[in-house]
Amino acid sequence: MARVILAPSFSSCSFSINTSGKDCRKSSTPNGVRYGIKAMRIEKPLEELYNVRVERKVASERLAELGVSRWSMWKTGKCTLPWDWQVDQLVYIEEGEVRVVPEGSKRYMRFVAGDLIRYPKWFEADLYFNGPYQERYSFRAYGDD
Repeated sequence: MARVILAPSFSSCSFSINTSGKDCRKSSTPNGVRYGIKAMRIEKPLEELYNVRVERKVASERLAELGVSRWSMWKTGKCTLPWDWQVDQLVYIEEGEVRVVPEGSKRYMRFVAGDLIRYPKWFEADLYFNGPYQERYSFRAYGDD
């Protein structure tokens, strides 16, 4: 069942109409208080906007099911890399963390050891590593999960 929420008026004054319906006049709010609704900006998570799928604290059974131990390994230290994905890529972070800033965005996604991330084909971002980092990765064909 839907509920109606009433909010104060947007203006700093209210209107009243007399009972005859012929006279309309403005009246100020009590104590000069202004009422209004502050606009809220609801932002979708970047993962949703860019179709990046994340599983946090992945169980060892899930890793075994995917065969993560047989995937290629990549390591780096503190650095920044511009990156674009030519194919879907599944990444399991074994050590460290990465901040992923999508091209044209001021916001970032943060992934840490134990996260399993699926980056979509044609995604472009800058990657920020603030220390030792190690991941296992696998390129995926369309429809592979």
